[in-house]
Amino acid sequence: MNNKNYFWKTSSASIALLLVLPILAIFFTALGDADELFHHLMNTVLPTYTFNTIALAAGVMALSLVFGIPSAWFMAMCKLPTERVLQWALVLPLAMPGYIVGYIFTDWFDFAGPVQIFLRDITGWGPGDYWFPDIRTLGGATLVLALVLYPYVYLLGRAAFMEQNVSLLQSARLLKCSPWESFRRISLPLVRPSIAVGLSLVAMETIGDFGTVSYFAVNTLTTAVYDTWLGYSSLTAAAKISAVMLIFIVLLISAERYSRRKQKLFQNQFNSREDFRYELKGWKKWAALSWCWGLVLVAFVFPLGQLVIYAYMYFEQMWTSEFKQFALNSLYVSLTAAVIGVAVALMVNFCQRVNPGKTSLAFMRLSSMGYAVPGTVLAIGIMVPVLAMDHAVNDIARYFEWGRPGLIFSGSMFAIIFAMVVRFSAVAIGSIESSLNKVSPSLDMASRTMGCTSNTMLVRVHLPLIRRGALIAGLLVFIESMKELNAALLLRPFNFETLATYVYNYASDELLELAALPAVLLVLVGLIPLIVVNRSLEQTH
Repeated sequence: MNNKNYFWKTSSASIALLLVLPILAIFFTALGDADELFHHLMNTVLPTYTFNTIALAAGVMALSLVFGIPSAWFMAMCKLPTERVLQWALVLPLAMPGYIVGYIFTDWFDFAGPVQIFLRDITGWGPGDYWFPDIRTLGGATLVLALVLYPYVYLLGRAAFMEQNVSLLQSARLLKCSPWESFRRISLPLVRPSIAVGLSLVAMETIGDFGTVSYFAVNTLTTAVYDTWLGYSSLTAAAKISAVMLIFIVLLISAERYSRRKQKLFQNQFNSREDFRYELKGWKKWAALSWCWGLVLVAFVFPLGQLVIYAYMYFEQMWTSEFKQFALNSLYVSLTAAVIGVAVALMVNFCQRVNPGKTSLAFMRLSSMGYAVPGTVLAIGIMVPVLAMDHAVNDIARYFEWGRPGLIFSGSMFAIIFAMVVRFSAVAIGSIESSLNKVSPSLDMASRTMGCTSNTMLVRVHLPLIRRGALIAGLLVFIESMKELNAALLLRPFNFETLATYVYNYASDELLELAALPAVLLVLVGLIPLIVVNRSLEQTH
């Protein structure tokens, strides 16, 4: 039994090292010699890029609060018509890629778009007679990203509002507090930890975004990594910028956890909330409905409707052998990443199960670190060890006079699949961890009493019990891999496209209508994890 436990611990340690290797490679490469180029960038563009990154993240977080918190409070604490539809509809914008929403908004609000044309038609104004805000600015990118990322704040805020102790709300009623006073003085302070977590997720997604900021021509540190690698052909300088971004993200996460280090909230489940929800009437009811449905329409329904119209109009031009090949590429990469991701998650979770302790827990947490790394930054970390492997294989082949195998790893799908596994294994690990925690430890003890080894116990006891959690884990990794753009742009082999890169390339060329069909497919695929999350939230409460 000890030998078996040693096997699981060694395997878990090896997986953790492999998945954390790209992060270590970034810092190792950043120590290389590219000081002249890096200093040039520091003295010219990097201060502006850093300011844009901070301003963008701050603006998106602020707008996400404005969009997410009122919506969460309305859904958790108020009785409204259509609330059963609204409570999941408010999550849907998370399925929309930001660069697609940005393209559609630009198409609508540019000078030649339908909004300004309608404005000129009804007023008779000419081109120089009025002022209209430019959507392709830092402010426009902030608005678009906030519209697609606010569901992080909404989901966590709504869950926290629903968990609040019913006696506190009853006390507020007895003290004749208005709904606003109850929200401001009781509900909002109690949900600050959840809001902090939601905002940290929004900030990490914003910092790591490439598609939206690139389309809006807003230069951030992410675009600096991309341009330095491909424009200056300097992997070392790109690694230096990536290391700065990683330090910034670590500081952000640390600040979020430090801010709530002394907050300990013990609340009873909000089981009887039906009796204590506010019933809004008159203009307040219509204002709340307009706010919530307005967000859903602007951030999801209207953009998706525009995509569906494009897909219908240009279906014949889009239904090509290229589209089918790129769909198969995405399917193959995502399916492979999902299978490997679930295997990784099972390995590290079961190691923690049979060897409980800080060491096994550390291996599991290290294996999940890749999720916090932006895709563009992760691509740098992936490329360093992958290129080293290619050089090693070619050196060995040359030594034995076997010819030159070429770029076996960096020039194939290996690199992009490796990136997906590193980035999204955390999703599978969390899902399987949740499922395993529900399996009673008494089953483990009974299995050991009957002489089962660790391997037998996993196959015959745990796998049947966590089958649903493993399937959900694989599904989530599959979908996230299908949607991943940043790493795919930098790591794809020559003449290889996924649906995400295919859509982005057309959007960059102002031809999104010719890629509307794959864009609709990506959005529909992205809805699946949102439905899963929302159903689990409903079952919890």
